[in-house]
Amino acid sequence: MTDHPATTTKLKNLHVITWGCQMNVYDSARMEDVLRPLGYRPVSQVEHADMVILNTCHIRERATEKVFSELGLLKKIREDRLAQGHDRMVIAVAGCVAQAEGAEIIHRAPYVDIVFGPQTYHRLPEMVARAARAGGHVIETDFPVDMKFDFLPAEAAPQTPENLSAFLTIQEGCDKFCSFCVVPYTRGAESSRNVASILTEARQMARNGVRELTLLGQNVNAYHGLDAQGATADLPQLVRALSRIEGIARIRYTTSHPRDVTQSLIDAHRDEAALMPFLHLPVQSGSDRVLKAMNRGHTADEYRDIIRRFRAARPDLSISSDFIVGHPGETDADFEATLALIRDVGFAQAYTFKYSPRPGTPASAADFQVDEAVKDARLQIVQKLIRAQQDAFNGALVGRDVAVLLTHKGRKPGQVVGRSPYQQPVIIDAPEHMIGRIVTVRILHTLTNSLAGELIRETICA
Repeated sequence: MTDHPATTTKLKNLHVITWGCQMNVYDSARMEDVLRPLGYRPVSQVEHADMVILNTCHIRERATEKVFSELGLLKKIREDRLAQGHDRMVIAVAGCVAQAEGAEIIHRAPYVDIVFGPQTYHRLPEMVARAARAGGHVIETDFPVDMKFDFLPAEAAPQTPENLSAFLTIQEGCDKFCSFCVVPYTRGAESSRNVASILTEARQMARNGVRELTLLGQNVNAYHGLDAQGATADLPQLVRALSRIEGIARIRYTTSHPRDVTQSLIDAHRDEAALMPFLHLPVQSGSDRVLKAMNRGHTADEYRDIIRRFRAARPDLSISSDFIVGHPGETDADFEATLALIRDVGFAQAYTFKYSPRPGTPASAADFQVDEAVKDARLQIVQKLIRAQQDAFNGALVGRDVAVLLTHKGRKPGQVVGRSPYQQPVIIDAPEHMIGRIVTVRILHTLTNSLAGELIRETICA
């Protein structure tokens, strides 16, 4: 991508700043799609932008303050551009912070032009026109009756420089209402795209060179979209349809919920070669008491049983998860139960967080908030244990032959980097023209956050 200062041509420069989850990455790419017919093209330097969109995340603590800090910087950049004779930069705030705090954003940062939630970005062209016409604020934070995917362009924007791996949102929203989570309030109720819409976008991605799809949803395994006959299709049925698209060699999905695991999904991991042997299944805690307080709807042993069934169907399956330490009321015994579950299951990786209260969630008003120092200490213990398991998992791959999708050039001349079935970056010596192939690599040794290997065959291993 090459940046150019704003000119007097009809083309306009768009810069999108993305925070948060993979779905936000997908949404940002689609925002670029819907603005392209207006003449906007993406640039990587905010100083060159005629429009800047902050695509925000509300999950972490102090997310709102991070947005206002960035807005202050954008205000100064806009003033500098005006002083240099450029047109007025349009500033927009999108995503979950916009959904939750739309009026507050305008109150504290009245120089913001457009505020819109994650379900309304298909209306961006209309919002831009309204902002230009009225010279005031445009706020779109209602949950629309129409589904945005029905109005997005069929073309899929490239999401990696080489167009080899892409995110594809198939489901949004959440009906689970975990006590700590804002997603049901910012993304709305669970809804699923119809099968035809997903297949159309996936075929376009394949024509653009995509070889690996990651299917996204707040509860992706709750997918229940309509097929061409008007019947409801589940995630395994969708995976089977996607695997038949020419060029699509690998399929992943995230994030799933234990309550939505079905036997047919477990069987799909056994039967579908394109479905990678990697499962991200958040559990959050190993204590039944805390899981109940979190409103997770499952017990620790039910989670253990789900993992056992997955591994029986697919013995080489690796497991990833999420853990929150310090949820209100978590005792030392509860925390020990979480450590026990981690030891019992064994994870290839996990995301670990300290509990932080999100306004409007039930847990934020709960009694027995855990002291910050205790949360810090517990987080360090969990991270150390997870890191040891991750290192052990990676170390067990040394000497093994694995199928690696080569995705981009490495840092050093002659190096190429790819991705294993288990998500690890793999570095090998290979010619650049091999990028895009799935090859057989023997793992030689582990690195801090990746693996080093040697090319064995220029074809996928059996």
